[in-house]
Amino acid sequence: MSREQRIRVDEILRQPGPEGPRSVEEIRSGFRQLMARMIVPHGIRTAPTTLGGRPALRVEPAGGPGRGSDGGPGAGTILYFHGGGWVFGSPETALSLTGNLVARTGFGAYSPDYRLAPEHPFPAAIEDTLSAYRALLDRGEDPSAIAFAGDSAGGGLAVTTCLAARDAGLPMPAAVLAFSPGTDATRSGESMDTKEGIDPVFTRAALEHTGAMYLAGADPRQPLLSPAVHADLTGLPPMLIQVGANEVLLDDSTRLAARAGAAGVDVILDVTADVPHVFQSFAGVLDEADEALDRAALFLRQRIRAEGTARTSAG
Repeated sequence: MSREQRIRVDEILRQPGPEGPRSVEEIRSGFRQLMARMIVPHGIRTAPTTLGGRPALRVEPAGGPGRGSDGGPGAGTILYFHGGGWVFGSPETALSLTGNLVARTGFGAYSPDYRLAPEHPFPAAIEDTLSAYRALLDRGEDPSAIAFAGDSAGGGLAVTTCLAARDAGLPMPAAVLAFSPGTDATRSGESMDTKEGIDPVFTRAALEHTGAMYLAGADPRQPLLSPAVHADLTGLPPMLIQVGANEVLLDDSTRLAARAGAAGVDVILDVTADVPHVFQSFAGVLDEADEALDRAALFLRQRIRAEGTARTSAG
């Protein structure tokens, strides 16, 4: 765990940008440029596909699904939701994360290219991610072999897609993995203020700028917009939440974990000191990122194996 590595990552993220609010295209272009610097692991292959009526990216181990990097079983599917404030980002910008999870677990993954605001505000993204999950179920995939995962807005979608699936009467996936999830559109967490300036990525003003595009006037107190403070999480699958201590969105994770635990959900809150939002993107550069991804992969392998074993025994 290198202090020098953390300082370097902080410097990369603090590089000055244009003054004032940026246009949607400027935001999207800047994010693509930043994420193009991230290291995508060797040993994976990608292919465009469709899932639930939307474009998607299929990511697999180079030799095909079936074996993890530790030689263990890899029979599972990760449904990965990219980050980007529901306004920017794509399956390609999240490929360092999706690829690392695939490489470390041996599972295959699908990353849907869900619709973005402001062209398609809430609830378009959740409609698309739920359709992707339905498509996997409709083709016969066992929910006990599926895990939802995502970062930032996509981490929030991993949670809210579970809520939407539960309310629609669909079976739950085996697990939820959320990297720095956005789970409170009311922006009421104390960390929104206490981490201002410490967070090298976000400010309250920036989050409110893009958040307004996604909300488009919707009440942020809805469960599908603020599950950390307004959702009944009863019946959700085991959950791993990873977050950096330097984030203004830290309390989105801490309150989500507390609410999940109070609802009887198995939940692990994994907080890493002195690292920024979605620090796992810096795998290969930041030791803490690789270690967190190892813990995330272990969680996914354990939950999918445990759920599949339980299903087989019950059958």
